[in-house]
Amino acid sequence: MNERYSRQQLFAPIGKEGQQRISTKHVLIVGAGALGTGSAEALVRAGIGQLTLIDRDYVEWSNLQRQQLYSEEDAKQRLPKAIAAKQRLERINSDVSIQAIIGDANAEELERIASELKPDVIIDATDNFETRMTINDVSCKYRIPWIYGACVGSYGLSYTFLPGETPCFQCLLETLPAGGPTCDTAGIISPAVQMVVAYQVAEALKLLVGDKSSLRRKLVSFDVWNNQYAAIRVDQVKKSHCPSCGQHPTYPYLSYEMQTKTAVLCGRDSVQIRPATKRNYDLQELAQLFLRQGLVAEANPYLLSVSLGDYRFVIFQDGRALIHGTKDIQTAKTIYYRYLG
Repeated sequence: MNERYSRQQLFAPIGKEGQQRISTKHVLIVGAGALGTGSAEALVRAGIGQLTLIDRDYVEWSNLQRQQLYSEEDAKQRLPKAIAAKQRLERINSDVSIQAIIGDANAEELERIASELKPDVIIDATDNFETRMTINDVSCKYRIPWIYGACVGSYGLSYTFLPGETPCFQCLLETLPAGGPTCDTAGIISPAVQMVVAYQVAEALKLLVGDKSSLRRKLVSFDVWNNQYAAIRVDQVKKSHCPSCGQHPTYPYLSYEMQTKTAVLCGRDSVQIRPATKRNYDLQELAQLFLRQGLVAEANPYLLSVSLGDYRFVIFQDGRALIHGTKDIQTAKTIYYRYLG
């Protein structure tokens, strides 16, 4: 066991002292997809003290091509990604304290994690800008650095946000692509994922050992297929009037009005519905209700999946649901209320 981190400690910028610091630190990863699983595995192997993973989704067959912690069995069981990731990570390094949260990374939950669990760094592994805006406001309010990452096709980009020092995500919005293709429309190759993971984890390790002078301080973008790379200084886009990081911040994405109760999932022909208040369903009992209606329903300890002709209805214990087979929010709401009231 004493040899476990020996090669990492031989790396001078980390050394024994840096390794000791890493072992006392806490990282929050928002999203347990391709970027999230890659970053989580790297940090757990590096000996992080505590890791918190939050994800609202479950493992599907299309994930296995690039989401490195998951197996075919996870996809067969439709295990929540947070649970499947935790189980695999604990087999990799049993010394790391890992908390898995099955749920939406909304303002309420991220503020709770920031105030109660006090992560030292947040790693963005999401697939939508609304969640990133929420991460950004939490970062600014609680003074927690966060590391942005995104990839699609063979393209990726990353940037490290330091509250009070760098521009925030809100400041950079005019510089970053806010729409366009997704993994479900343009595809994704694993080398692009691994490149972004490498940038994010390297920056995280610098922060965790206290070597801020080595941070990149540039927005990096690349295309591994077309052999393109750019690193751009964005210090000048920091805005004094920014509502998230300016002189009089209001943190708009932490307000109730900005919290969406329904969301069309990124490129997936699916809608998520989150009730205003959490519920506590007995999934086995709920499954029996659907079965008595002649519907095909499958339950595990974490979620219930019901086939509804052209749609698939997935219900989590807290009442959150995914309606697959539509992008229409009204149709999704009709299905939700028809069966859950």
